[in-house]
Amino acid sequence: MNILIIGCGSVGSELAALFDKRGHDVSVVDRREESFELLPGDFGGFTTVGVPIDQDILKKAGIETCDAVCAVTQDDNLNIMAAQLAEGIYKVPRVFARISDVDKVDVFRGFGIHTVCPTRLTVQAAIAAIEDVNEEAELYIDRNPVHFTTMDMPPEFVGMQPSDIELEPDEILFAIIRENGAFLLYNGQVITLGEKDRLVFAKKS
Repeated sequence: MNILIIGCGSVGSELAALFDKRGHDVSVVDRREESFELLPGDFGGFTTVGVPIDQDILKKAGIETCDAVCAVTQDDNLNIMAAQLAEGIYKVPRVFARISDVDKVDVFRGFGIHTVCPTRLTVQAAIAAIEDVNEEAELYIDRNPVHFTTMDMPPEFVGMQPSDIELEPDEILFAIIRENGAFLLYNGQVITLGEKDRLVFAKKS
């Protein structure tokens, strides 16, 4: 797939690196050239410096032949404007926007653009993390209910890596809560599971 990432901060650079490793053709736009320093040294995609709602910049970055656009800057308004351009003018089949303002999420979903709200995601995960074992919290992401469940560390998982855990269909390991209270969002990094860790799982209904 041809994928355009708008914004090369911590989220955008991580997305770009993962898509690149998965064999996709990736292009990244950011208004600051120094942002591209977050990309790994072996990144094989393209980078474009400029304002990501400038149509000349978007065309230079390849939006006219894109299969997907991910607008993940820290500016909600910029994300939604770029997403609307991608969906409305360039007819990109898959458009995703990161929206942090909870008051804007439902409004922007009305435009038919896939959205996720990290603020709600973090709040609901925190609720699941501090409540009783196996207590569930629910969040709707792009109109799909996602359930968060916490559990104490099963003895058989101690010393394992998170990647060794056998998950159910549509389930991911979302986070690990350490004995000292540290909340580690899991994105594939190497972590040795401890006896007093707690696990936070997310599952789409």
